[in-house]
Amino acid sequence: MEITERHTSFGGRQEVWWHESAVLGCAMRFGIYLPAAAVRGEPCPVLYWLSGLTCTEQNFITKAGAQAYAALHGLILVAPDTSPRGEGVADDSAYDLGQGAGFYLNATQAPWAAHYRMQDYVAQELPDLIEQHFPASGARSISGHSMGGHGALVTALRHPGRYRSVSAFSPIVAPSQVPWGQKAFAAYLGGDRAAWAQWDAVERIRSLPADAERLPLLVDQGLADEFLDVQLRPDLLESACHDANYPLTLRRQAGHDHSYYFIASFIGDHVAFHAAALKG
Repeated sequence: MEITERHTSFGGRQEVWWHESAVLGCAMRFGIYLPAAAVRGEPCPVLYWLSGLTCTEQNFITKAGAQAYAALHGLILVAPDTSPRGEGVADDSAYDLGQGAGFYLNATQAPWAAHYRMQDYVAQELPDLIEQHFPASGARSISGHSMGGHGALVTALRHPGRYRSVSAFSPIVAPSQVPWGQKAFAAYLGGDRAAWAQWDAVERIRSLPADAERLPLLVDQGLADEFLDVQLRPDLLESACHDANYPLTLRRQAGHDHSYYFIASFIGDHVAFHAAALKG
C-alpha cells in the first residue's frame, strides 16, 4: 500500500491510500479517517461508507463533514471507491454503468465479471486490509448513499454477524424494480431475475426467516429528491420491513434533495447511531 494524502483533522488524520486489489484485478484507492485514539494506536471500531453513482473516495471525505463526528465518537471511517478502474477494466459511456457504477455486487456476465466484484472487495478484501494495517477493533458498521445505500443494505443482509448496524441516505432499495438497477443488473448479472433478487434489499428482507439477524436500520430520505419516485422508492422498503418485522427507522426530510448538502445535514445522526451499536 502507498499513502497518497494525509491531512490533520479534528485531532486525528484523514488519509487516502492506494493498493493493488487481488479481488478486482486493478489498483484501488480508499479514504480512511483515524481519530486521535487510532493515531495513538488504540483499537477503534470502523464505519464503512459506500458512495453513489459517479463518486470516488473523495466525495464523502471532502463533502460530508463526517470527520468531526468520527472524532467525537472515536470511530475509524473508511470510504472506498465505487468500482474498479483502469485502462483494462470494462466501461460504458453512460454514467450509470461501468466505472463509477459498480453497484457493490459480483458480476457474472462478460465483460464485467473479470473485474466487477465489488461485493467481495467491500465485504472481505477491504476489511481484511484495514484490520491488518490499521488499529481497527474488528467491530464494523456500514452506511452509504444512493447506489451506496443499496450496497450497504445488501452487504449487511448478505453477511449476518459481520456488522453491528446499517444505515443509508436515499438508498436504491429495490433495484430490481427501478431503471437504475434494472439496467445494471441486466448487464452485470444477465436476465435471470432470481439472481437479481439476491442483490435486492427489499427482496432479501421479504424472504428473511423469522430467526434471521435483524440489524438496527436508519434511513434518511429527502422529500425534494429528484429521484425519489422513480429510482429510490423508500415505500417499498417500509412495506417489506413492516411485513418482516425488521427494525427500520425511516425519516422523510422535507426540502432535502439528493446532494451532499443533505448528507452533511444528518451525517452526525448516522455516526452517533452507529457509535451506539459499535460501542454497545
